[in-house]
Amino acid sequence: MPDESGPAETSTAAALDIRSLRKEFGTAVALDGISLRVPNGSIFGFLGPNGAGKTTTIRIVTGLAHATAGTVRVLGRDLAHDRAAIAREIGFLPDVPGFYDWMTAVEFLGFTGRLFGLGGSALRQRVDDLLDLAGLTNVATRIGGYSRGMKQRLGIAQALINAPRLLILDEPTSALDPIGRREVLETVASLRGRATVFFSTHILADVERVCDTVAILDHGRVVANSSVAALKQRAGVNRLAVTVDGDARVLAERLEGAPWLVACDIEDATLRLTVSDAQRAAHDLPRAVAETSLGLLRLANEEVSLEDVFVQLVGGERA
Repeated sequence: MPDESGPAETSTAAALDIRSLRKEFGTAVALDGISLRVPNGSIFGFLGPNGAGKTTTIRIVTGLAHATAGTVRVLGRDLAHDRAAIAREIGFLPDVPGFYDWMTAVEFLGFTGRLFGLGGSALRQRVDDLLDLAGLTNVATRIGGYSRGMKQRLGIAQALINAPRLLILDEPTSALDPIGRREVLETVASLRGRATVFFSTHILADVERVCDTVAILDHGRVVANSSVAALKQRAGVNRLAVTVDGDARVLAERLEGAPWLVACDIEDATLRLTVSDAQRAAHDLPRAVAETSLGLLRLANEEVSLEDVFVQLVGGERA
């Protein structure tokens, strides 16, 4: 019988290719015809506010849910026709991974490795390598005594036990403290060039730190899909920092309703403004400061962040 999934992926193909994907739950539409392409070998950020459809997309890609319409090709294979082969080549870390708390990391990784048919010296070497990657070598504590960050890093190691070509991470840094988040992001960054990483999150700074390419999902639709650098360049917004001698909140109130103002953040005596017209903003700001009887100490351009782009595309209130 011929292989209906088509040829396996070449090195230049997309690791994940989603076309017109739709998912309905009764009358509710979770995914409204989304299309996106994840470059092979990239660390791909999948962004969106809570409820945008990120987890629903992941459940479909991993075979845990069925789409209402559309196609998904994973590593060059059609998901509808070759689920078993795809499952052997992907790794998945859910947003709330489960563990056997009475096991050690060595025991847990050995257990999951045997589920994939690994054994003997190959499995022992694989476990040693992944413990080193996760920073858990020589940690004899049972998993029940791990911090949340340690568990997330162990979860990534578990998702890599079968040497997947595509690693899917669903909110791997949510609910982590700054140290735990840094540890997990360093682990993700270390995978660059080893596998394609599909990194779903609502934490913008994490994506900006480790991802090459990003897609932004909102209300079940893809509103942007490009490299992080290109997305910033196309945003059509600028950042200005305004430091005043006095209460910056007074100036913020004065600027409300300005046609060029996209967003305004207050940090002590500094306003960080996202503006659509930098030239007009620079012209109007000194007059606005003077009208509030504040002293202008600094007015400078700042680099546009991914957060600025996200707010522009998704909406400041929801962000």
